[in-house]
Amino acid sequence: MRKLFAVMALSLLAANVMAAVSPDEAAKLGTTLTPVGAEKAGNADGSIPAWTGGIPKNAGAVDSKGFLADPFASEKPLFVITAATVDKYKDKLSDGQVAMFKRYPETYKIPVYPTHRTVNLPPEIYESIKRSALNVKPINDGNGLENFTGNRYYAFPIPKNGVEVLWNHITRYHGGNLRRIITQATPQTNGSYTPIRFEEEVAVPQLIPDMDPAKAANVLTFFKQSVTAPARLAGNVLLVHETLDQVKEPRLAWIYNAGQRRVRRAPQVAYDGPGTASDGLRTSDNFDMFSGAPDRYDWKLVGKKEMYIPYNSYKLDQPTLKYDDIIKAGHINQDLTRYELHRVWEVVGTVKPSERHIYAKRHMYIDEDSWQVALVDHYDGRGQLWRVAEGHAQFYYNHQTPAYTVETLYDIIAGRYLALGMKNEEKSSFVFGFNAKAADYTPAALRAEGVR
Repeated sequence: MRKLFAVMALSLLAANVMAAVSPDEAAKLGTTLTPVGAEKAGNADGSIPAWTGGIPKNAGAVDSKGFLADPFASEKPLFVITAATVDKYKDKLSDGQVAMFKRYPETYKIPVYPTHRTVNLPPEIYESIKRSALNVKPINDGNGLENFTGNRYYAFPIPKNGVEVLWNHITRYHGGNLRRIITQATPQTNGSYTPIRFEEEVAVPQLIPDMDPAKAANVLTFFKQSVTAPARLAGNVLLVHETLDQVKEPRLAWIYNAGQRRVRRAPQVAYDGPGTASDGLRTSDNFDMFSGAPDRYDWKLVGKKEMYIPYNSYKLDQPTLKYDDIIKAGHINQDLTRYELHRVWEVVGTVKPSERHIYAKRHMYIDEDSWQVALVDHYDGRGQLWRVAEGHAQFYYNHQTPAYTVETLYDIIAGRYLALGMKNEEKSSFVFGFNAKAADYTPAALRAEGVR
């Protein structure tokens, strides 16, 4: 009998661990917590203000190409962290940021500005978040999601562990269907580089009117990427079906190779497979700071802390800038960056003993207001700090969408880096809400994309 009670107790405990949050807990969303699950209150000394609804949709002017005016253009840095002063602030910096000061003591700096909690999502997204809190449950050891239906955003707004925090980044709101033209650079140590130009689309199944619901039941997003420059790479097209449970159904990917004029499956576009045209400087799952399946790591939730993270990076996105103004030897032009003090979720991913990945550990810091990954320190198999990622974020107030302006990934051993997402010289900023068709996200459509 005692054995039976023990089994029942363990079963109840397991059910409780795997359950969505209670209605009482979900009621905190929009009251003591923001609608996305951040702490609404500011910090004790006021250096992080209370969230009061974010900034409005008309916070600044929008030019004819869709680029946003900087609503904080008149502000000056409160202070600038340099190699000479970094020890004073290191408790609010990642180990990777501190390492950047040691690697580039003459040029790397962190200008710290007043903190603005700008995130303000559409009402229907807030409704979706509360529905997620009440219904979504992790399955397959946290590597898949159950009851994640309808508008699929922010699976665990009140997370209980590290993988749930990571899922909020993976399932965050991107503004619906998104189209963008961006440039990637992988400079040599002297700063010379060849721009790589991408045309990309991200579409969500629930916003594709002719999508067969059965075919998209386990799909989170469709992603298509065409390389348009330089000429030696132009015409190559990548298609990805990002699945919700990649243990049950791995990410599906295909590549159209313009030289071979054929479409083939691309299982290497996952985990630590090489990123597109990245010169070996990023992995597939470095894209979007982290993307894909979380199943190769054990994710430990350390807690929350206050850190200086890239934020409200409007200056870095101005169309008056050239890419040469941004790309410099060693790192991007830090005079164009903006850092603010924000609360972040601290999560450490360690490769499982039964798995492999070139990054043995990932130390991640995730912004509480947007659930975007802000900083990541990557360690190799020897436990040595290897690559340092910074997500320079801005809030697209006209579309109520947080996104990255530039993602940087610094190899502090090799002295090289990758910068992804620049669009300053392109014909338009992001295009939100385009009309997507199901036929555009099939392998058969890739050949047409490559020869257009």
